[in-house]
Amino acid sequence: MKAFELGKNSGIDALTMVDRPMLKPGHGQVVVRMHAMSLNYRDLIIAKSAMGKREKTIIPVSDGAGEVADIGPGVTRVRAGDRVAPIFTQSWLGGDVGRGQATALGGDLDGVLAEYVMLDQNGLVHFPDHLSYEEAATLPCAAVTSWNALISVGELKAGDTVLVMGTGGVSIFALQFARMAGARVIATSSSDAKLERLRELGAAEVINYRTTPEWGKRVLDLTKHRGVDHIVEVGGAGTLENSFKAIRTGGSISLIGLLTGFGGQFNPLLVLMKSVRFQGILVGSRDMFEAMNRAIATAQLRPVIDRTFPFAEAPAAYHHLESGAHFGKVCIRV
Repeated sequence: MKAFELGKNSGIDALTMVDRPMLKPGHGQVVVRMHAMSLNYRDLIIAKSAMGKREKTIIPVSDGAGEVADIGPGVTRVRAGDRVAPIFTQSWLGGDVGRGQATALGGDLDGVLAEYVMLDQNGLVHFPDHLSYEEAATLPCAAVTSWNALISVGELKAGDTVLVMGTGGVSIFALQFARMAGARVIATSSSDAKLERLRELGAAEVINYRTTPEWGKRVLDLTKHRGVDHIVEVGGAGTLENSFKAIRTGGSISLIGLLTGFGGQFNPLLVLMKSVRFQGILVGSRDMFEAMNRAIATAQLRPVIDRTFPFAEAPAAYHHLESGAHFGKVCIRV
């Protein structure tokens, strides 16, 4: 079978297609024929070794979807031919994450950028029937992260106001889930063309953060100086100051991304004085994934896909994501 590998050398161009032996499932294991994958910003970080030097060769990418090709003894959760997606953190089935982050695909464990993958049966979920393989491939990280931030942890309710940043997968899913729940959305981007597309998806108000660098104050104006109830924070150090201006007293900031870098200073007094719930979100559990899938099926929600690349052109997909030109998810089709 064909697979892409990342060795100890860093960089997208270090991705190499190799031949690996065909997989044979053991007890409780499932072989999935992959049909599609989607990329996350995390995949760029790992390819560039920004998360630490790799000590071993890995198959990258956490998110994908396919059909069950073979099952081992004792498998009861799935059958041959079932359409499934792997969960991001293979041992986080429910409850608190605990030490489960050590079983994340495409980093700690081999990922899904391969024609076939073998996983424990407990690390798979069925996805909604109305979704294509590419659409389902967008769900395990970006969608579950947004669901966790707004629904599982955020306890979003109708009438709340949500701020989302940019047009990557997490932010667009957050917009879709917020609208599905009856919330109002304010969205930011540096592109007026992308802001118009966010309006088409249901954003009530949009802000160009390049022409309005003090966008936190603009959010206060748009909310009659109350502030927003929830912020899906994907910027990190470079956006937190504006986020704390934009959040209401007692509001919730879910720190998900670090697109502006890992450094910077943070003043904890901002959390205290506004009584803000400030929490890091590291994707979510299988229980969350399955709850989200039920909601997606009921609403017939469709993920937003920017572009799909052939499997052999996986490095080009990485470069497209790196360019920042995308609107929604970047996918790979096997």
